[in-house]
Amino acid sequence: MELDIVQIGVFLGLTALIGFLTYWYCRGARDTPSLTAREDGTVHDDGGEKDYFLAGGGLAWYFVAGSITLTNLSTDQLVGMNGNQMALLAWWELAAVVGLLMLTFVFIPIYYKYNCTTTTELLERRYRNKHIRALISVLFLLGNIIIFLPAILYGGSQFMISMFDLGGGTVDVPGFGAINPLILFLSLIFAVIGSAYAIFGGLRAVAVSDTFSGVLLLSLGVAITIIALNAIGWDFSGIPPERLTLIGGEDSPIPFGTLFTGMIFIQMFYWSTNQTITQRAMASPTVKEAQKGILTAAAIRLLIIPPIIVLPGIVAFKLYGRVPGDQAYGQLVGDLLPTFLSGAFAAAIFAAVLTTFNSILNASAALWVCDIHESYIDDRPNVKRLSFWVSIVMVLLSLLLVPFFATQESLINTVQQLYGLLSMPILSAFIVGILFRNTSPIAMIIGVVVGVFFYGVATNPFGGARLIDLHYIHVMAMTLIGSVGLALLLSTIMGQRPVWDAHNVFSKNTAAA
Repeated sequence: MELDIVQIGVFLGLTALIGFLTYWYCRGARDTPSLTAREDGTVHDDGGEKDYFLAGGGLAWYFVAGSITLTNLSTDQLVGMNGNQMALLAWWELAAVVGLLMLTFVFIPIYYKYNCTTTTELLERRYRNKHIRALISVLFLLGNIIIFLPAILYGGSQFMISMFDLGGGTVDVPGFGAINPLILFLSLIFAVIGSAYAIFGGLRAVAVSDTFSGVLLLSLGVAITIIALNAIGWDFSGIPPERLTLIGGEDSPIPFGTLFTGMIFIQMFYWSTNQTITQRAMASPTVKEAQKGILTAAAIRLLIIPPIIVLPGIVAFKLYGRVPGDQAYGQLVGDLLPTFLSGAFAAAIFAAVLTTFNSILNASAALWVCDIHESYIDDRPNVKRLSFWVSIVMVLLSLLLVPFFATQESLINTVQQLYGLLSMPILSAFIVGILFRNTSPIAMIIGVVVGVFFYGVATNPFGGARLIDLHYIHVMAMTLIGSVGLALLLSTIMGQRPVWDAHNVFSKNTAAA
C-alpha cells in the first residue's frame, strides 16, 4: 500500500483537530495553587500538584470514562492481541470488567476518603511510613519506564510500518540484533509529541485528548472489525478450533485455570492500584461522579473492546495464515480499508499511542514528584518544572528500550509476563495495608522485595531456565499469596501483630487516619 495525498491529508487533519479541540477545551484552565490539609493541622500549598496531576478535581464522568478507556486501549491491545490471531486473548478484556468493578465499589471510595493524589499515598497513611510508599512508587516507575512506555512506542511504530507497508530494511543494534530503523524513528516522533501533551497540559489535557481520541478510535475499530468480517463473508470455516476457542489449554497463552488464580489479581492490580488508571478516577469532584465514569468504561470494555482486539486477527489468519511479529492487524487494515479511511485510522492509532504514552508519563511524574521528591528532596518544588525534567529523563530511557520489544515474538505476552515481576508484590502491599493495621512497614517491604525475587527466579521472564514449571499467571498468584503471608508473619515475629481493620477502612463515617 502506498501513501498518497488523501491519506496524508486525512491523517494530518484529524491529528491536528484532536490537538485543537484539546487546546480549546483546556484553554481556560488556570494553574492556581491548591491547598492540602496535613495531619498536624497545618495547610500545605502543594504548588499546583492537585491541578496538574488531578485536573483540579474537575473531571466529569465522561472524561473519566474516555480517559480510562483510551489509556488502556493502545497498540499493545490492538496490535499485540490481534497479533496472536486467536479469540483466547479476549479474556484480558473480559476479566478487566471485574477489575473496574473493584475500582468502582472498593478502591475509589477509599482513595477519596484518604484524599489521595497518588495511589501510593494511601500506603503511607495506612502504614504510617513514607518508605513503603517510596518503594512501591519506584516499582511502578520501573514498570512504566522499562516495560509500558517502550512497548507502546514499539507497537505504534510497528502498526504504521505494517499498515502502510513502509519497509525500511534493518540495522544492527548492539545487544538486540537487526531492527527496522523506521521503528526507532517513528518511536521518537511518538515520544516527542506524546510527552508534549503530558508536560505542558497536565492531566486535564491528557484526559480531554484521550476522550476525543477515544470516539475516533472506537468508531473506526468497530468499522474495521465489520469490514474484516465482511471480507470473509462472516464465515469462520477453515480456521483451526484452537484459534476460536475461549477455553485455553495448558500450552496456550491463557490456560483456562489461570482465570481463577492469577488473572483476577492481575485485574485488581492494574485497574485498582495502578496510578496511570486510577489517577483519572481520582480527578472527579465526587466519588459518585468518578463511579459513573468507571462504570461507563466497564460497559465499553465489556461490549466493544473484546471483538475489536481479537476478530481482525482471526480474519487475518484466514486471509494470510500465521502473520509473524505482531504485523497481522496493520497488514489487514492496510489491505481492506479505502484510502480515506486508512488515513483516518492511522490518525486514530497515532492518537491511541499518544494518549496512552502521555497518560503513563503524567502518572509517572506524579509518582516521582509526590512520593519521592517531596518526601526526600524538597517538599515545595515547582511542580511543572520538575515534571518537565522527570518526563524528559523517562522518555529518553524508554526510547533506549524500544529495540528489546522489537525483537520479541509477542508484544502482549512479553508485557504481561515481565510486569509480573512488579505487579503482585505491589498488590500485596495494598491488600495488607487496606485489610490490616499495625503491620510493620519493614516486614511489608521485605515481603515485597522477596516477592519480586521469587517471581523472577520462578519464571525467568528474560529467558532461560526457570524454577517452577507452571504458567506465569499461576506463579503470579503464588507470588501474591507468599508476599502477603510473609509480611504478616514477619510483622508478628517482630512484635507488631497485624490487626484486622477492613471494617474501618470501608466505613464512610470513620475519619481517615
